[in-house]
This record gives sequence, structure tokens and C-alpha cells, in this order.
Amino acid sequence: MHQYCLTLAHPWHGLTPGENCPEVVNVFVEMVPTDTVKYEVDKESGHLKVDRPQKYSNFCPSLYGFIPQTLCATHVAEYAMAQTGRQGIEGDLDPIDICVLTERPINHGSVILHARPIGGFRLFDGGEADDKIIAILVKDPAYADYTDISQVPKGIIDRLRHYFVTYKQTPDNHEPACLISHVYGAAEAKEVILRSIQDYKAHYEVKECVHEKA
Repeated sequence: MHQYCLTLAHPWHGLTPGENCPEVVNVFVEMVPTDTVKYEVDKESGHLKVDRPQKYSNFCPSLYGFIPQTLCATHVAEYAMAQTGRQGIEGDLDPIDICVLTERPINHGSVILHARPIGGFRLFDGGEADDKIIAILVKDPAYADYTDISQVPKGIIDRLRHYFVTYKQTPDNHEPACLISHVYGAAEAKEVILRSIQDYKAHYEVKECVHEKA
């Protein structure tokens, strides 16, 4: 009898952003709209872990995950400062987050899909850039023809915006924890993705080269 040892790729480091990135990107889904618990990938193991229960009535209104081999660091933060005039912004050192719109229900996370970026939110969490890319599921019956966020019904975008500006809000704190300064289109979304790939390569590949020389 043959014995096989199957090892799953780490969803952040072992998968690629996609052959046609940034036009179409790979997405690892962490959360679906019915989740009452916030899940995220454990950076050490690559397994999906419970980050925290959703304390209040917030439910993410779309699929939510990240683009593999991306990082929100220097290049993304510099772009956010250039586009807003803000100073002292840093990246949050997480992979680039992405919301994927689809008509079809996907009932659980820890799946990979192909999505087309059509825009995004320039979100600041304190002094950190934390962009949220908005995309559509490739070949989705309802959204497949959308190429820019301007084509999405306003109510859907408003629902997503409300989630992100309130999901860290507590009843006793009237100051918003997160701020969305801009809703941007497909061209800026693709620029953010390309910069996040630069950040990932700078943060990880340079370290590997230094390690090999040592």
C-alpha cells in the first residue's frame, strides 16, 4: 500500500497572488456573512483560528479574506499618505484585506477563489493604513460584468462602509476607531495590490537572502 504525506500550503506564504494579478487575484476566504465569530489565519501555522467573537450586531456583508503574498507596509502606507496628505502613517503589517461580492452563498471560510478587484476603501485604523479591496467573484451571475466600484449599487457600498467604521466600535466610545477617507476605483485598487506585493517581497525575500549569505 502506498503512503502519501499531504501538506497544505500556507495560505499567506504558500499561495500566489495569481497569474493575472492584479486584474484577477487569488483570495483566501477567512469569513462569510453568516459568521458570528471573527476568524483569521494564524500567521505561524496557516490554520484558520478564532480571533474573537463578534461582540455586537455587526456581520460582514460580504466574503472577507486576503490576497496571498501581500503585505500592508511601507509602499502601501506611502501611497495612502500621498493620496490623502496625511503624515506619519504606517502599514498594519498584515496581508491586504479583500471583500468579495457574490450572488452565490459560500457557507464557510478556508476556501480559495478568483476575484476581480473593482475598487476599495482607504481605511485608517489609528495611525495605520488598512486598505480594504473590493472585488467580485469571477463568473458570478450577478456581478461578473462589473469592472469598477461605481457600478455597484450604493446601498451595498454603504453597508460595507458601515461595517468597517463600526466593527471595532464600543458602546461607551463615541469616537470612531476606524476612518474611511476615500472610496476609490479599480485603478487605485490595483496600484494598492501591486504596492502590497512589493512590500511582501521587501519584507520576506530580502530577509531570506541575508539568511542564506550568513
